[in-house]
Amino acid sequence: MLLQGRKGVILGVANKRSIAWAIARSAHAHGAELALTYANDRFKEGVQELGDTLGVKHYLPCDVGRDEDIAALARGLEQAFGKLDFLVHAVAFAKKEELAGGYVDTSREGYHVAQDISSFSLVALCKACRPLLENHEEGRTASVLTLTYLGGQRVVPNYNVMGVAKAALEASVRYLASDLGPSGIRVNAVSAGPIKTLSAAGVSSFSTLLDTMPERAPLRRNVTQEEVGDASVFLLSELARGVTGEVLFVDAGFHAMGV
Repeated sequence: MLLQGRKGVILGVANKRSIAWAIARSAHAHGAELALTYANDRFKEGVQELGDTLGVKHYLPCDVGRDEDIAALARGLEQAFGKLDFLVHAVAFAKKEELAGGYVDTSREGYHVAQDISSFSLVALCKACRPLLENHEEGRTASVLTLTYLGGQRVVPNYNVMGVAKAALEASVRYLASDLGPSGIRVNAVSAGPIKTLSAAGVSSFSTLLDTMPERAPLRRNVTQEEVGDASVFLLSELARGVTGEVLFVDAGFHAMGV
């Protein structure tokens, strides 16, 4: 029960296949009290249907592309919990047309959208929720966690503008860790191997990535949602109290291979 008595919010639950949902399940299994967000009313029912299976009581709207929504989220979390022990940012978006062909053909609008939703939103959330995260129990740390992918460090075919957004996200993790560390707030990222999620389906070469992992990864297999969820719980818990500014790979060791 690594998160017993801890209160946290998870952004990005879309359906039962999403990595955010796997993190929610693992966090709940370890005793966390959760709040879940939904981007708009179209997703509210689906998020609530999932969250109700875990006994989640707090559902809050938040379009991370809107400053007013992020501010309202912080207010809602303060009313619900009074403080935050952890925040999970599992939100990313790029226009489908930007995830095919060459990165050189990226549009200005497509670049802005990917950076805003996938990277800047973490900064905005940390700023808005900082007072709640600073209010953690004395002698313990608070934790911010985001999701990245190897395409932020290496060229992955058709990942394109999302890879550049993930690179910015990983740099933000380090800068935020520096800014928030004196307040006892840790900031880390999990870099998961390819998993069949709704967002992954938008990358045209995704099936090839899944086929490559069992051939080249040291563990000779793909990773599961549950493995990413459990690794995330480690970073959210006090077992990782000395870890910040880090990218933890959960990809069966694929990132360590040269070719």
